[in-house]
Formats: sequence, structure tokens, C-alpha cells
Amino acid sequence: MARVLVLFGGRSAEHEVSCVSAVAVIAALEGAGHHVTAVGIDRTGAWWLAERGEPMVATGRPAALSLPAGTLAAGDDRILFDVVFPVLHGPYGEDGTIQGVFEIAGIPYVGCRVAASAVAMEKDLTKRLAVQAGIPTGAWRVVRAADLDDPAETVARLIDDLGLPVFVKPAELGSSVGISRCASEVELKDGILRALEFGDKVVVEEEIRGREIEVAVLDGPRASLAGEVVVAGGWYDYEAKYHDETSQFVAPAALSDAEMAQVRELACRTFAALECRGLARVDFFLAGDGRGFLLNEVNTMPGFTPISGFPKMWMASGMTYPELCNTLVDAALRTTA
Repeated sequence: MARVLVLFGGRSAEHEVSCVSAVAVIAALEGAGHHVTAVGIDRTGAWWLAERGEPMVATGRPAALSLPAGTLAAGDDRILFDVVFPVLHGPYGEDGTIQGVFEIAGIPYVGCRVAASAVAMEKDLTKRLAVQAGIPTGAWRVVRAADLDDPAETVARLIDDLGLPVFVKPAELGSSVGISRCASEVELKDGILRALEFGDKVVVEEEIRGREIEVAVLDGPRASLAGEVVVAGGWYDYEAKYHDETSQFVAPAALSDAEMAQVRELACRTFAALECRGLARVDFFLAGDGRGFLLNEVNTMPGFTPISGFPKMWMASGMTYPELCNTLVDAALRTTA
């Protein structure tokens, strides 16, 4: 059994989701016999040796990680650990930044390495690699702040290329933060301006009408049975993900045997194309116009409560939640041994 450092919280908009996920991860790892230390990262980036709670809270005794030694201390106490389980979502958590810290210090950790983490967070780069690997995706365009020197021309070009409605997204955020569905020229301009508040690069995507299908992938790569996001109305925005009780995640998804095999194979190919490690959730649309499965995005540290999509898909595939957490810790120790 290992000494596991569970990192939670973080500086992104998904701070609360991480705090909830951490409770379940800690319980599962301790149930599997691991010794767990919880460290919370608050919204300013400060580290705290956290006390147990539900949800976890990024407060407690101040803690600090020394580089390049990789030693963790809280006051005069040195905190010993063998591996890190970063239950961190979004920027500064799954975008390669914290992974770079672990690499500098030579610390084993759960999940993708720096390059795959950074590429998966960046929606344009993900799609470009997918196309290169022969993985189908919907049409998209990139907009930067300089393109708004002539906003009317930019908006007209986007509509000519993609039609309406479209989805406008910050290139490097998760949980649908900053995303707009735009059905007019005015909405498209406003959506771009809103997305630019979160970064200097925006992705504009065609609207794909169909079903939202997800697949959980572990090292191998090996894929779970697929699941499906079911939204009562509208689209799967931040509110629908975390506050709308009518939204559901169904696992396994109601697919034919051929469709299930195809989407699992596409998920494994995507995992390999991005050179992921440890885990990733690969999201697709099953287009209603006959184009089949189209890649949406890749999430390298998805929500991790027992009712989150990633664990639910593995549970539907025959793996318990504690077995899943233990598998990820074992893989992290094995790949850095």
C-alpha cells in the first residue's frame, strides 16, 4: 500500500467540484488500505494541510512544496508521500502546469503528463491532432482578439463557414465556463467578446444536433462502456452540469453493439493520439445527420464523485469505485518505477 497525497481545490472555476470529488477519492483510497494525506489548494494558489470534511475545504495548516527536492512540509513537520493523486479540474490542475511541478520534483502522479494535459485542455490543438489521426470531428474555426479589429467581417466569415447557430468557447477552459450558443450575428459577436474574457484564443464550433456520448479510458488503452448525457432541454452548460437535477448521465448508453464497439475504439485511438496516460474521458457527439461519432473534447481529470460520468462508466463496465481509484494509483507508481 502507498502513501498517497490527494491534492484538491485549485484556482479554477471548478474549485467546488474538486472539493466534492476529493471526499470520495480519499474514502476509496483509505478503504483500499492506502495512507492518505489531503492538501487543499485555495483560490489564490496557497497550499493547506486540510482537515477532513464533506466537502473538503482548502484550509488548515499552511503547507509548502519545495522544488526541486519535492519535499512537502507543514511548519516543522515533513509530510511523507509516495504518489500524488491530483483531484484538480481545469486550469492550473489538468492543463499541464501542476504536472510540470511534479516532473521537476520527480514525483509520481496520477494522470496524463505535461504535453497530453496541455493539449487536451486546448480545444483547437485537440481537434487538430484528432484530424491528423483520422478521428472525425465537427467543423470549427479559431478567433483571436486581433480578429475583432473588423468584427463585422470576422462574424460574416464565421457564419459563411459554419452557419448558425454555433457554439463559442474559450480555447482552454472546462465545465462549459464561458461558452455561448449563438444564433445571430449580434449573439456571435457578444459570445466571442465574452469568451475572450477568459483567454486570448476562442474556438467557434458548428452546432451538431445529436446525442452526447462519453467514454472513460484507462491505460492500455482500454475503454469502458460508453455513457450518455441526457439534458431535459437546452444544452449541457455549467448550470445543467452541476445544478440542474433534471440532467442525467446514463451508463451504459443505449447503443447498438456496433455503435458501442466503434465509439470505444475511437476513444482509445484519441487517447493514443494525444499520448494520454493514466486516464481520460473522451467526449463525442453521435450526429443525427448520419455523420456518426464526432469528437467533441478530451478531459484528463474529469469529475470524480461516485455519481460522476467517468466512475459511473467504469462501474457499468464491472469495476467498483475503490478498484478504479486503486488502479490509477498503481498505474502511477508502475509507470514511474
